[in-house]
Amino acid sequence: MNFHILTLFPEMVMQGLNTSIIGRAMAAGVLSIDAVNIRDYAFNKHQSVDDYPYGGGAGMLMQAEPVYQAYTAVADSIQKRKGDSRFRTIYLSPQGKTFTQEMAEEYAKEEELLLLCGHYEGIDERVLEEIVTDYVSIGDFVVTGGELPAMIMVDAIARLVPGVLHNDVSAEFESFQDHLLEYPQYSRPEEWHGKKVPEVLLSGHHANIEKWRRNQSLLRTAKNRPDLLEQAQLSTEEKKYLKLHTGYDKI
Repeated sequence: MNFHILTLFPEMVMQGLNTSIIGRAMAAGVLSIDAVNIRDYAFNKHQSVDDYPYGGGAGMLMQAEPVYQAYTAVADSIQKRKGDSRFRTIYLSPQGKTFTQEMAEEYAKEEELLLLCGHYEGIDERVLEEIVTDYVSIGDFVVTGGELPAMIMVDAIARLVPGVLHNDVSAEFESFQDHLLEYPQYSRPEEWHGKKVPEVLLSGHHANIEKWRRNQSLLRTAKNRPDLLEQAQLSTEEKKYLKLHTGYDKI
């Protein structure tokens, strides 16, 4: 999978992504991440890409042309490599749809993905209308630029690409995969600070372990994120278990 990130701070993006699991996947050729510096496409000697917004207001606005030229450079490169320049372009914006695990799974199926990082007071609306296919937010808050949100999205998406995780099965059994939070996990030693590992996990009885884990996921979700339960696929027995142990009966 190929990620293309249009940004004013390519070093920031690559330093964050070129480490740990994502960095190893890049080194192995499973992923490629290209941080494109929008300033390289500025049309002035100072490489300035911002200007005052029409109508007044606080702050500066990123101009349309440098963003468009950076986008076009990526599109041309993909066209030459694949013979097809169609790809999804995501603009990181608090006005977008909130990013979810389901969206990460959807984007992970793409071969090419472009993420556009805004800065200052945003980007000229005209270029957004021309190139953006998806508006995505990582939450109901505002940050200084789209770089950190883009890095979060790349991490969440990339780990779902086959070959990125050493154990691809681990991506299937984590929080949000089935609208439930992940169950608690334990490692050695068996006792730490007077707290023991639950006996069922030491039993070797896989069916009992899986049932315990599922019940723990139910309890943890009901306590911390009850809103997720409305979308979870639960059996009649699980609904009864929840009602008995938490009083939750809104499903």
